[in-house]
Amino acid sequence: MQPLRGITVVSLEQAIAAPYASRQLADLGARVIKVERPGTGDFARSYDTRVRGLSSHFVWANRNKESLTLDFKDPRGADVLRRLIADADVFLQNLAPGAAARAGLGAQELLELHPKLIVCDISGYGEPGPYAGRKAYDLMVQSEAGLLSVTGTPDDMAKVGISVSDIAAGMYAYSSILGALLERGRTGRGTHLDVSMLEATVEWMGFPLYYAFDGAEPPPRAGAAHATIHPYGPFTAGDGDVVMMAVQNEREWRAFCAGFLGRPELADHPHYATNVDRDAHREALGGLIAARFAELTGTEAIALLSAVPVANARVNTLAEVWDHPQLAARGRVHQVPTPAGPVPAMAPPGPAGSAPRMEAVPALGEHTRAILGELGLSREAVDALVAQGVA
Repeated sequence: MQPLRGITVVSLEQAIAAPYASRQLADLGARVIKVERPGTGDFARSYDTRVRGLSSHFVWANRNKESLTLDFKDPRGADVLRRLIADADVFLQNLAPGAAARAGLGAQELLELHPKLIVCDISGYGEPGPYAGRKAYDLMVQSEAGLLSVTGTPDDMAKVGISVSDIAAGMYAYSSILGALLERGRTGRGTHLDVSMLEATVEWMGFPLYYAFDGAEPPPRAGAAHATIHPYGPFTAGDGDVVMMAVQNEREWRAFCAGFLGRPELADHPHYATNVDRDAHREALGGLIAARFAELTGTEAIALLSAVPVANARVNTLAEVWDHPQLAARGRVHQVPTPAGPVPAMAPPGPAGSAPRMEAVPALGEHTRAILGELGLSREAVDALVAQGVA
């Protein structure tokens, strides 16, 4: 399923948020022209060398794209970029605050020239406001959004182990662009989308924000356990395996007491009868549950929990995720070409019954000459731009 075939996206993108948004569009068939700095490119290319010499971040967020190197601060490069935007459906950017506007690529200016264009700006904090000009990396936004206040252990806060604020902003940019394309189909008009990492992350903070509503105590940092539901979290079996399990309601609680703990009377104990009771007495109840896990191997515990049934999971390593039997059964692991050879990649979630678009991760500037040729530049003109570091 490639419903965005025929849609062209020009993206001045770097790091994660905008590249991740444009990759979702590319996965659905859009042509994404990724504009990069001559010589160095998107700085995420050099984050690490873990994928056969390529950056893990870059390989993940940049398949299905074309790479055009262009110095748009040079008048000749700016002219090329404006010509590309004139023929595009979407212009996406996550440059430093104010950089696009200073380059004459502000939303108002572009929409006056191209009323059908969809302009999507991704920034840390959005405009206007006192934080508009601040640099914003993922950890900074996790901090400002309150995410660190509820993540970690009682003694130590912890950042989420993935770039969650970047990803949140990227996904809201993606869904907003899809909505804008539908709206343009009805009205014939483009629009300006202003997506901030802060607002995207705060939206995802809805549960703790409301839990602490009107001055109430916030949910405590609870490590890998749920902050307000119990039992819900990790338990260690007698052989050292860690098993995740969760009881979500009173029906499951009764079945868990009888089928796993072998103590059906606990279901009506006044300290454990409701989730509020169990949460208030989680230390004592956790000790009872831990003692039962210690009598079993991890495999035995999972078998018993599954028979109850109570939700459970193994704590997989990243190597085990690549070989996850459920992903294999659903054919989710594919191969994509890269400058270092083919590597495995997860198919985009959602579409079923059709082959996903799994095309190459581009080398820096791989498509520069072809794209400039499409704009009508002669070979000699392209050679000159490349030789002078403009392309």
